[in-house]
Amino acid sequence: MKLVMAVIQDKDSVRLSQALIKENFRATKLASTGGFLRAGNTTFLIGTDDTQLDRLLEIIKDNCKSREQLVAPMSPLGGSADAYSPYPVEVEVGGATVFVLPVEAFHQF
Repeated sequence: MKLVMAVIQDKDSVRLSQALIKENFRATKLASTGGFLRAGNTTFLIGTDDTQLDRLLEIIKDNCKSREQLVAPMSPLGGSADAYSPYPVEVEVGGATVFVLPVEAFHQF
């Protein structure tokens, strides 16, 4: 058995949740915040049998796409302003960061 932790962008949360339900995967959703953009993320915790792991990863990959987004850079606080640009910068966001952990035991009460 495996525990899959998938950190995804909020924009993909509903689509992934619906796909997981359709394929009979149960998941727990947690609100989280990314450190780089300080934007909302959703972290899914999903327990699955080893035989279903590849299918689960495929579902996550198919429903969590990266995209380009303009972000306003934050002004430096007390640091050097030499490299600071006041103009929006285009960065790639989204996709999924997935951790697969072995599960020693599973209990449901």
